[in-house]
Amino acid sequence: MHEYAFVIAGFAVGLIVGLTGVGGGSLMTPLLIFVFGVKPHLAIGTDLLFAAFTKMGGTISLARARVIDWRIVGQVAAGSIPATLITLYFLKSVGPANPQTQSLMTTTLGLALLLTAAATLYKALRGKAAPTRIAPELLPQATRSRHWALPVVFGAVIGVLVTLTSVGAGAIGVIVLMLLYPALPLPRIVAADIAHAVPLTLVAGLGHASIGSVDWPLLAKLLVGSLPGIWLGSYLMHKTPDRVIRSLLSVLLAYAGVKLISI
Repeated sequence: MHEYAFVIAGFAVGLIVGLTGVGGGSLMTPLLIFVFGVKPHLAIGTDLLFAAFTKMGGTISLARARVIDWRIVGQVAAGSIPATLITLYFLKSVGPANPQTQSLMTTTLGLALLLTAAATLYKALRGKAAPTRIAPELLPQATRSRHWALPVVFGAVIGVLVTLTSVGAGAIGVIVLMLLYPALPLPRIVAADIAHAVPLTLVAGLGHASIGSVDWPLLAKLLVGSLPGIWLGSYLMHKTPDRVIRSLLSVLLAYAGVKLISI
């Protein structure tokens, strides 16, 4: 019975990701912990590879459409990947199943969910304010941040967050890119965020796998459900009230965040 429940959970999260673009980590990890009773370190490690595989298909289609600004992806990854490796070394040193580590993970996850809830609500209320088109001759200037170090620093923060919690590569990443590249159209910001999330979650997920924090059979069941869920969500995206769904999601994420902090 549990096998079907995991497939259904994967489908539900995939559907919501397809509808709203909200990162699967902010939904799947608390679902695994609260509903299925999965240990936090296993939920986080498994969800990281779940995110990597689900976003890989999106990145390939975005790359074919030539809407990914690889320069931005590289700048943010220059901070996030090293920070991920350092965080993985820390987790390996102290032990992912250590009670203090579990407490650190759940508290950080709770804070990350509150940040994601705020970012999701912000996008629901202000998402239309961002530019959606840009003249080709202005694109090189729009892909330059105010200072070269800012994407690296913010990338490092996201890398630590994602490795500890599996949350941050989605809604938080989009808000960070909107602040760093205000002249860049929203579709290109989302494309860069998705493209950056793939190597980040893949490195973090494989790192978790190397220290025994991935449940491979569970990952397979979640993917069986999520891939058709994402396809259906993407198809229905333009037929649903985006602001209502995002607003409800932000409340749900805030509730899960508060509950995790109070564990």
